[in-house]
Amino acid sequence: MTKYITYHTSKDYPEEELRDRSAGVLEMAEGCGFNGLADEQRAYLDQFWAHTDVEIKDDPALQQGIRFNLFQLLQSTGRDGVTNIAAKGLTGEGYEGHYFWDTEMYMLPFFTYTQPEIARKLIEFRYATLDKARERAAELSQKGALYPWRTIDGSENSAYFPAGTAQAHINADIAYGIKQYVQATGDVEFLVSRGAEILFETSRFWADLGFFNPARGGAFCINGITGPDEYTAIVNNNAYTNLMVQDQLNYAYETVQLLKLEYPADYGRLCQAIGLTDGEAEMWKEAADRMFIPFDEELGIYAQDDTFLSKRKWDFEHTAADKYPLLLHFHPLVIYRHQVLKQADLVMAMFLLGDKFRLVDKIRNYQYYEPLTTHDSSLSPCIHSIISAEIGNLAAAYGYFDRTVRMDLDDINRNAKDGLHMAAMAGSWMSIVNGFGGLRQVDGMLCFNPALPEQWQSFRFKVTAGSQLLDVSIDGEAAVYTLLEGSGLQIKHRGQPVLLLPQQPVSLLLARQLEAVIFDLDGVITDTAELHYQAWQALADELGIPFSREKNERLKGVSRKESLDIVLEDSPLKLTAAERLALAEKKNVSYRQQLEQLTPADVLPGIPELLDSLAQRGIACGLASASLNAPLILQRLGIAGRFQAIADPAALQKGKPDAEIFLTAAELLGVPPRSCIGVEDAAAGIAAIKAAGMQAVGIGSREQLGAADLLLTSTAELTVEKLLALFGDSRQGKRQ
Repeated sequence: MTKYITYHTSKDYPEEELRDRSAGVLEMAEGCGFNGLADEQRAYLDQFWAHTDVEIKDDPALQQGIRFNLFQLLQSTGRDGVTNIAAKGLTGEGYEGHYFWDTEMYMLPFFTYTQPEIARKLIEFRYATLDKARERAAELSQKGALYPWRTIDGSENSAYFPAGTAQAHINADIAYGIKQYVQATGDVEFLVSRGAEILFETSRFWADLGFFNPARGGAFCINGITGPDEYTAIVNNNAYTNLMVQDQLNYAYETVQLLKLEYPADYGRLCQAIGLTDGEAEMWKEAADRMFIPFDEELGIYAQDDTFLSKRKWDFEHTAADKYPLLLHFHPLVIYRHQVLKQADLVMAMFLLGDKFRLVDKIRNYQYYEPLTTHDSSLSPCIHSIISAEIGNLAAAYGYFDRTVRMDLDDINRNAKDGLHMAAMAGSWMSIVNGFGGLRQVDGMLCFNPALPEQWQSFRFKVTAGSQLLDVSIDGEAAVYTLLEGSGLQIKHRGQPVLLLPQQPVSLLLARQLEAVIFDLDGVITDTAELHYQAWQALADELGIPFSREKNERLKGVSRKESLDIVLEDSPLKLTAAERLALAEKKNVSYRQQLEQLTPADVLPGIPELLDSLAQRGIACGLASASLNAPLILQRLGIAGRFQAIADPAALQKGKPDAEIFLTAAELLGVPPRSCIGVEDAAAGIAAIKAAGMQAVGIGSREQLGAADLLLTSTAELTVEKLLALFGDSRQGKRQ
């Protein structure tokens, strides 16, 4: 016996139509029969998998995990513009069926790049509930619209406002989702007819909530809000929020200009409907330009908010494993008083707004915040996986991905009984596509920077750009891009433009190749250590303080200011900052006078020959020295023309062992860090090279430089063949 059931509700249709509609659908179902309906379902799923499938070769557990996750996403999503995706999908009563920011930040990207018609319906839900968002803003005495933190029909259903309504960043998250969708699909019609109104009303909210703060030099500040990290609540200037709002306000301003220029009738209609004025858009632009982003100069990192870095760090060492998640074992006020994160906060901003951060910023901020993150939220591991992959830590990236992809199948968080973790399921797709695939969308163009985890033989995925379907296959040798559907697509692979034509695979090598060598100066190119010693000794004698060659060894690789601090550390002298600056300059004058003695004969053994060999093979050379006199020294040595880039130590936020100086030199050369070798004679320099993700060559003793990938006792042993061998590379050069 075959039974057919149909379901209609007065929420969707007038009550008097329900019986006739139900009867009509039942008649259609009976006419198709079970086999007909099954064929229809099979065709639908075939189309779904043709656009979304992810393949991981020879890892059936992960293959099962990712396909299970993608199927759950499909069957859990609303597709009518008036429903959305619950945090637990259709699988449990956790979160009571509510929708969160999970949709725009985690699940929407999956649909945007694989099933854009579903993505549009998800954003249409936000348009359908815009009036209730306006009502919510009015309840909070604010202009514009504020979307609810958790909802089903558009009303705010959060009970605990510090981790609910205070997370106003959901406005900017929705704006980001609209921007990403429009740029990926080219669906400007949606932006004009619906998206712009959402952008403008939520931008009005930010303009009203924030203010130009005299205490911050007139910068635009947003106070009394909570960022993504729910273990830090009701703060001023959450960096994630301010950065996302800045992006939203700029996009809202650009949208106003677009409508004025290309859709004047629609712009006029919208202005009349919501009372929009030209002055408002100009104010949004000014607020974006003057947005306050908290930054700690001493640490060289973005502060999560105005006060986060002033708190005591959580005592992870003495927190037992059974005390996680913290929110179930500690009062919120206890948690709020510490530096501890539930989930990615600033780290998430580095993913979403990656073009606003240098690579060194991403490394430095990740290294600070990752150890403070509990990942008590299932939304956290996938974001850390993506950033780990971007900064070159594939082992950590894989570990976080592994934790995400089978979170529910293996019940890793021990709470699958409450329903599946839909955002984490989408996050597993993001970990593959955005993480290992390196996908970023820059001004609507798909840009890839792929990397293969050592645990895999290969993987492949598909993404849709507009109406064009792209297949991406990655193994240990190459990335292969094939345009399956469409007329032609421009992408970027590791920064280089690539034009794809229909059904014409383009294979690009992934194997690391040596493209640049970045040298320290002292002890590597020449030896001015004796000149430094004599200058410091003369200053110490003048001041009447002790100085020795042993102390002079500690000055290697550090800045002049830091060197002076070391020289003065045993001194009873009480000096002002101005006096210290004068002493440092006095030493430098003495040192520069001695530099006039340098000649090409002072280049260390083997270096001229090495520079010749590198030039012949088209391998670039850069300099990463803490010396402000480096250009003068190279000139005196007669080799200034051999170096295509010199990192300026005066422009750095932090010196060695921080990676910044080596990453800066690589950036100036236009070479990715993974294709560089750094050469150093100091332990701090080797640490900086390794932190930059480069191969390290040490010149000196194993006791000091044991972390180097290649250790030589002198520069006379340094040859291009030995450098190429670090890459398993015997080629004659890449840049011929």
